Amino acid sequence: MGKLFELRSVTAGYDRKIVLENINFTVNEGDFVGIIGPNGGGKTTLLKIILGILKPFSGSVIYNENLLKRTDIGYLPQMSLVDISYPLTVTDVVLSGLMMHKGVHAKMTRADRERASLIIREMGLEGFEKSTLSELSGGQLQRVFLGRALIGNPVMLILDEPDNFVDTSFESEFYEKLHSLNEKIAILLASHDVGTISAYVKSYACVNRKLHYHPSNILTSEHLKAYECPIQLVTHGVVPHTVLKKHEE
Repeated sequence: MGKLFELRSVTAGYDRKIVLENINFTVNEGDFVGIIGPNGGGKTTLLKIILGILKPFSGSVIYNENLLKRTDIGYLPQMSLVDISYPLTVTDVVLSGLMMHKGVHAKMTRADRERASLIIREMGLEGFEKSTLSELSGGQLQRVFLGRALIGNPVMLILDEPDNFVDTSFESEFYEKLHSLNEKIAILLASHDVGTISAYVKSYACVNRKLHYHPSNILTSEHLKAYECPIQLVTHGVVPHTVLKKHEE
């Protein structure tokens, strides 16, 4: 598998406040990395660095020839960043994923609309093409924005807390869809729900100012403690959950 990008000694934050310190991180084709850590630990900041939205204070981000620009990356943001009151239809939102490729004022072609229709069907939203976002359930919204992220045929998909869309009826189907997509593209998934994503991710990046990479989807409370990642680990099934103590500085 070829390397998609590499972060070398990256330190980043906002104004003069450091959020991430000396981060070294590599993602390869075919990877499915679960990004976990406490609130404020730097997960979203890490994604912004990878997306090119935020420039690091120091260090470098190196992309390979298959990931030369942001249009090669599909992005599903946190639900809190989505304004569902704006009167856009499902088709409008999915098509908007092409704007980074074509420009904000570009006209959508017949081929673009056919591609959007195909994506909408693949997302299980046939019949909702003209529905506005405010008319949809959480799970349906999740599918719409996943469709927007995929319409440009990205090389890598980044998802920031997709479980916050809150629709348990679609949860299993959603993660199975990601599992299928991972056969073709790399995926980075930031989530608090370690127990759910453990069945799908291939490895973990534990982020809490620093980054510790775990090359397996099997995590224990001892791993999290060693990685200074003070989150709750919940395993589904007969294994009881473990709550870690707060780590002191």
